[in-house]
Amino acid sequence: MKIIKFKSFKKKSGTLIPFSIKKNFPIKVKRIFLINGKKNFTRGEHAHKKCSQFLFPVLGKIKIECTSVEGKSKFFLNYDKKEGYLIKPKTWLKIKFLTKNAILLVACDKEYNFNDYIENYKDFLKIIRKKT
Repeated sequence: MKIIKFKSFKKKSGTLIPFSIKKNFPIKVKRIFLINGKKNFTRGEHAHKKCSQFLFPVLGKIKIECTSVEGKSKFFLNYDKKEGYLIKPKTWLKIKFLTKNAILLVACDKEYNFNDYIENYKDFLKIIRKKT
């Protein structure tokens, strides 16, 4: 997991957070999508074999729990911090929305491929425990 901090420009009328695909994103972006969820509901609960994902909170607070070969970690995404997180392949991701109408932007370095998903936690654990 890698933290990426973004500059923001504030005025009385609001805040601008510019994204430069070539400068700011730690991956070559091929797909972007938004996820929203009801407060205290969980999304994700899967991993990817090859796809890296960059997570950035658009609105609200979101708890992220990760499991990888490096162990378990937990962090909080908050729009006010202007930070994004890079999630590497073979990382089990659990997303919990902590505020009403929270929105998460996800940028991926791979196009959608159903076969890249690991949706069973026991299968995921077997994969990360294999020696490469």
